[in-house]
Amino acid sequence: MAANRMKWLGCFLALVLSVGALADESDPWEPVNRKIFAFNDFLDSYLLKPVARGYKAVTPDFLEDGIRNFFYNATEVLVIINDLAQGKFAQGGQDTLRFIVNSTVGIGGLIDIGTRIGLERHNEDFGQTLAFWGVGEGPYVMLPLLGPSTVRDAIAYYPDSELTLLNTLDHTPTRLEITLVGIIDTRAKLLDVEELAAGDRYTFIRDAYLQRRRFLSSDGYVSDEELFDDGFDDEFDDEDF
Repeated sequence: MAANRMKWLGCFLALVLSVGALADESDPWEPVNRKIFAFNDFLDSYLLKPVARGYKAVTPDFLEDGIRNFFYNATEVLVIINDLAQGKFAQGGQDTLRFIVNSTVGIGGLIDIGTRIGLERHNEDFGQTLAFWGVGEGPYVMLPLLGPSTVRDAIAYYPDSELTLLNTLDHTPTRLEITLVGIIDTRAKLLDVEELAAGDRYTFIRDAYLQRRRFLSSDGYVSDEELFDDGFDDEFDDEDF
């Protein structure tokens, strides 16, 4: 087990060091990415989306909120570790307090007591930590089943997944069942916003993903150049208005 982890760590470090050398072009692998997107979209349309609609139809709003809060709380340890890795010690302290409050008074995170008392939820992950330490995002990549990413975020996927509380469960079937519920809940949350997609869905999702990741990685600062470098202005013309 230890040997496997050391082998993975060596591969991981090699990948991190190579990211900065990758092309600056956002989507140089677009033809392949579009094929993977089509595959993911097919599975989503005929499997995940119908299940998510059924889940949303039969699940009361308060229960949906509780399930969502539970999964947010399950990732708080990941957030705290990345707070500290980025030198955000005050935020890390706040997120630690939030995790303790929600895990105890909030009944394992089902009730978001933290937000009610002014401890807002933060979004930090290993991809953002790599960005903080100067690792470039690399090209955009569409991952089978997992969806949009960049090379940097794809590298970060493993440590991110390892640092969630769900991985502390030794019973594999239970862990998989809870993970599946989380996937369905996340898909149900997106049902209301997917209608915002305009024009070419692949391009819209790619640009939205890249802008959000750059926003998060820069703690909310995006330059004018970055804001328009992905072709948002090409998505619309005079006939659209």
